Amino acid sequence: MVRVDTLRDAFRGRVLTRLDDAFDDARTIFNSAVQTRPAIIAQCQTAGDVRAAIAFARANDLPLAVRSGGHSVAGASLVEDGLVLDLRRLDSVVLAPDARTAVVGGGATWSALDRATQERGVATTGGRVSTTGVAGLTLGGGSGWLERKFGLACDNLISADLVLADGRAITASESEHPELFWALHGGGGNFGVATALTFRLHPLPEFCAALLIWPASAGEEVTRRFRDLMASAPDAAGGTALYITGPPEDFVPPHLVGTLVCGVLVTYAGPEGELRDLATPLLELQPAGQILATLPYADVQSMLDDPPGYRNYWSAEYLSSLPDEAVRRFCDRADDMVTPSPSQHLLIPWGGAVARDAGRWPMANRDAPWVAHPLGLWSDPTDDERARRWAHNLRDALAPWSTGATYLNFIGDEGADRIIAGYGQENYRKLAAIKSEFDPDNIFNRWHNIHPAEPAALT
Repeated sequence: MVRVDTLRDAFRGRVLTRLDDAFDDARTIFNSAVQTRPAIIAQCQTAGDVRAAIAFARANDLPLAVRSGGHSVAGASLVEDGLVLDLRRLDSVVLAPDARTAVVGGGATWSALDRATQERGVATTGGRVSTTGVAGLTLGGGSGWLERKFGLACDNLISADLVLADGRAITASESEHPELFWALHGGGGNFGVATALTFRLHPLPEFCAALLIWPASAGEEVTRRFRDLMASAPDAAGGTALYITGPPEDFVPPHLVGTLVCGVLVTYAGPEGELRDLATPLLELQPAGQILATLPYADVQSMLDDPPGYRNYWSAEYLSSLPDEAVRRFCDRADDMVTPSPSQHLLIPWGGAVARDAGRWPMANRDAPWVAHPLGLWSDPTDDERARRWAHNLRDALAPWSTGATYLNFIGDEGADRIIAGYGQENYRKLAAIKSEFDPDNIFNRWHNIHPAEPAALT
C-alpha cells in the first residue's frame, strides 16, 4: 500500500488522491474523451517538489505523467493508477529589464506569457490556443502565428531547467548539455521535467489580422487564392485557410451562423495598411463577413480558444506541394466534419523562418510548405468514429503530396512509425541515444515515447 503521507511530508505544494474533493477538478484536461484516473496528483510548487514526487513515484513503482496545460490530445498529461506531476503552480513569467528574454515557469500558459510580453511591445512564437502550456508546446516544437517571422517556439528557446529521472536538477543550453538541448527542440517530454524555460523575445510594435469568411461552396476558389498569396508573402505574414462552423459573432451573417463556412485568417507582424494590401486578392472575392484590424497579439492568440469539455481528435500531414487537385481534396473532405461543433479543418502555410532552421533540430521536413491539420472537437460520444474517420480520410486524400513526416504536437497516438516519421530515422536514433543517457529506465514515456537505445545500438 502506498503511503501518500510520506510524500506530503516532503512537499510544499498540494498532494491529492481520489479521496480528495478537489481531485476530479484537478484531473480535468482539455480532451474530455480521456477519462484516465491517476492515483495521485502532485501539484508541485517548486523544483524541489518535482524532485520529491519523482523519487516517490520511483520508490513505489508508480508510472509518471507530467502535466502543464493539459492539452495533449492523447491524454499524456494523465496516467492510470499512477502519479501526475502537475506543474500549474510553477506559472511565473519574468521578463528581463531590457525585455529581450523571458524566464517562464514550466506550468505557465501562453496567455500568461503573451499578456506579459505585450505590455513591453515584444513577443515570441506561441501556440494558437492561449490555454496551452508553454512547456509542452515548446518542447514538442511550437507552431504558432509568428512562426514564419520568428521561427517555432523551440527555435527561441535559450535554455531549459530540468529535473531528471534520477532527481538531478540541470540546465540545458547550447553551452551546457548541448546534446540534450538539441533533443528538447521537438523531442517533447521524453528527457525530464522542465521547471523553467528561457526564451528569446522579439520586438512586435504592431500586429494585425484579417479574418474573412464565405459560404463553404466558395472554398476551392478561396483556398487557391490564399495558396497563391502565401507563395510570395513576406515572412511577417502567417495564418491559415480553414473550414469551421459559422460562429454567432456580429461579423458573421445570420444565414451562415451554425453552418459550415470556409475562411481565411491572415496574421501580420506589421502595419494594418500592409496587411490590407497583402489581403487584396482575398478581399476581391467579396467575403460574406470580415474583420480586418490592428489587434493586440494576445487577443489574436485567444481568438480560437475553446473551453475544456469537448471530445478531441487531431492529426496532421506535411505537404510537399499544394496543386489544385490537393486543394480540391482538402475542400471536399471538409464536408465530413462534425458540424455544428468547434472543429477546425486547417491548412497552415509554413516557410519563412520555419524552413530556414530545417535540419538544425530534430523535427524532420521543416521545409514542407504546408501542413494539413484536422482538429476535431465535439460533444456527443456517438460522433467519435465520424470524427476519427474525417481526420484519417483527409490524411489519405492528401497522401500523394505528403512528405511522410508530421508535427507530433498536432497528433495523438498514431503508433511508433508516426513518431519516427516526425524525426526521420537518423534523428530518431540520435534521440534514442540521448534518452538512454538521461532517462535509461524510460520513466518519462507518456508523450510520443522515444525508447532508450539498447547498449548495442550505441556502439
